[in-house]
Amino acid sequence: MSKVKTSFFCQNCGTQYAKWQGQCNACKEWNTIAEEIIQKQEKVAWKTEPTPTGKAPRPLKINEIDSALEIRMDTTDGELNRVLGGGIVPGSLTLLGGEPGIGKSTLLLQISLKLPYKTLYVSGEESQKQIKMRAERITPNSDNCYILTETKTQNIFKQIEAIQPEIVIIDSIQTLHTDYIESTAGSISQIRETTAELIKFAKETNIPVILIGHITKDGNIAGPKILEHMVDTVLQFEGDRNHVYRILRSLKNRFGSTAELGIYEMLGNGLREVSNPSEILISHKDEELSGTAIATTLEGMRPLMIEIQSLVSTAVYGTPQRSTTGYNAKRLNMILAVLEKRAGFRLGAKDVFLNVTGGISVDDPAIDLAVVAAILSSNEDIPVTKGFCFAGEVGLSGEIRPVNRVDQRIQEAEKLGFNTIFVSKYNKIALKNTGIKIELVTKIEDVASILFG
Repeated sequence: MSKVKTSFFCQNCGTQYAKWQGQCNACKEWNTIAEEIIQKQEKVAWKTEPTPTGKAPRPLKINEIDSALEIRMDTTDGELNRVLGGGIVPGSLTLLGGEPGIGKSTLLLQISLKLPYKTLYVSGEESQKQIKMRAERITPNSDNCYILTETKTQNIFKQIEAIQPEIVIIDSIQTLHTDYIESTAGSISQIRETTAELIKFAKETNIPVILIGHITKDGNIAGPKILEHMVDTVLQFEGDRNHVYRILRSLKNRFGSTAELGIYEMLGNGLREVSNPSEILISHKDEELSGTAIATTLEGMRPLMIEIQSLVSTAVYGTPQRSTTGYNAKRLNMILAVLEKRAGFRLGAKDVFLNVTGGISVDDPAIDLAVVAAILSSNEDIPVTKGFCFAGEVGLSGEIRPVNRVDQRIQEAEKLGFNTIFVSKYNKIALKNTGIKIELVTKIEDVASILFG
């Protein structure tokens, strides 16, 4: 056996160095470089059966490649199917990350218990009895789900050969280790090598693999950045453990859009799909309150109605505060500058707090008009008329700019019982004979005069 070799890796970003140094040149972090053993044994982790002809693969012209659509595997979960782009692609590798205790293991265990395919659930963090206790809380029983508590990849592959599953779930990639790398589980080398072995297995057997990944205190997936490059799909499970709603986002997807969103409700018996999220994102109240406005936004192909809350008050400490939750703080400062310069509202000496209800973050510029309405409503202490909603982008000159797919936004507002929607005059609206009144506006002053006289 050859001599063991070592190298130095940054534990934050995975950059390799020939010798130790105090600061990583790539990510600029200090004291994150550690020595690790990199020499592998002359073995392979996953052996493929030789091709019948014994020939090596050859390059093909792109018009010779079979373009038949890959049949996706239905997860029986509508929200997960939407985020994945229609289901699990055979042979794909999916990475699911999120805060501790957010429900990653619960989500995948729940899906594996309901899947019509033979599933192997590999856990390196819980015993079989612990998983059984959780499984009984979610669903009575399942004949297709196998539970394995193991962390060594060689033993996992032996069990895969024996059981012949159709889907493999790993909880989590940071607990796995291989004999071919002499370093601790969770290190840069181990994560990179075990992931490479799983990718080789998935691509050669056409069996999809789903990995659970830990995250750092900054919210990024722990381990080298190359981990996210290696896998086909990266999903992020978000939410606050103190609230019941969870959001599933796609950060990377080689087989579908990354703009889709899935919403779940955490219950005692597992996660429930929320098919109409607009109802949970809008608070139900009898009396009208100032500082709230309803916006229509789009997440992928799904229209959502969200509530924007604002509080404008006189600055107590001299320097006005600008605080946002779920909305870009720099964009709020821009809108406040537009209101001051173009529309004449004196907000420079006032604190402004903005909140998007439901715990979600929104980047859609179409909610700008609702943000303006909420801020002016709180400043004037006059509530926005019940039944009003907004869809428009605010420009630097104070004009209301058109937004994309306005027809879909109008239909969603009408479906949820709103009677008036404010949109830009420059939007091309194809809808005819709608039951909702469409208020066409060109400037912020037009909106303010209609809302507050």
